[in-house]
Amino acid sequence: MLCGGNSPEREVSLKGGEAVERALVSRGHEVVRFDPPRDLPRLAERAGEFDIAFLVLHGPGGEDGTIQGFLDSLGLPYQGAGVLGSALAIHKGLSRLLYQEAGLPVPPGKVFHRNESHQIPEFCKHLGYPVVVKPATQGSSLGLSVVKHPEELPEATERALTLDHEVVIEKFLFGREITVGILGNKALPVVEIIPEKSEYFDYETKYTPGAAREICPAEIPEALFRKAQEYALRAHQALRLRHYSRTDMIIMGEEIYLLETNTIPGMTETSLLPLAAKVFGLSFEDLVETLLLMALAKEPPL
Repeated sequence: MLCGGNSPEREVSLKGGEAVERALVSRGHEVVRFDPPRDLPRLAERAGEFDIAFLVLHGPGGEDGTIQGFLDSLGLPYQGAGVLGSALAIHKGLSRLLYQEAGLPVPPGKVFHRNESHQIPEFCKHLGYPVVVKPATQGSSLGLSVVKHPEELPEATERALTLDHEVVIEKFLFGREITVGILGNKALPVVEIIPEKSEYFDYETKYTPGAAREICPAEIPEALFRKAQEYALRAHQALRLRHYSRTDMIIMGEEIYLLETNTIPGMTETSLLPLAAKVFGLSFEDLVETLLLMALAKEPPL
């Protein structure tokens, strides 16, 4: 099992790794843990001893195709997206384009390189405040800001650029936040996320107990429920993913807008994907075992 890494989401990864390891051991599997920043040479030496690598890594280095390419070179199967799918999904600008090509709605917005940052104020003026400013390739809402006034924009832009050389600027949409997991070729029940102490589902809200209510199945009209599931499956396919994913969206009126897709969703026992799987009828141990079996089927990675 690979967990930890050196992204800002390291602690979340370690916590998820502990939960997954317990689940695997409870099902009779032998688990050896590796932390990529220090253990990859050791893993390369021992690769022939293992049947599969189980990934519990988040953000750059874990969900961007880097570790996936390394494992491909070792001939070691793993669960989740391959190099191409991982690289496409982690870049919010590229995923926006692929969503749109698949006919999926996204908030109005644009990607800016660091060298183009001088164009951002005029774009935001045209877009209309409030806007969302976020790094193009980070997860867990790291570096994300909701900017309500022009004078807040420089600080928000710099905050995002400290984590990435590209930023995504989007219109901030007021609505109901939902997320939909995919397992195999099936959409799991919709989860609604209701922040209790924040306007949106930021990093602190995600990982602070009691900071948000998570309702599954979401109490939304049946037509929207089915549309969200359809959108999540189409996003999964558009980004060339496999095995599982989780797509975050926002409901405004009768329409649903896609925000981003996670290729290695959080895997603590209280994370969003395991919550949806539980409502679907799979225990945490069942979910982990299902992903393990999918990877052992050795479906060619994309």
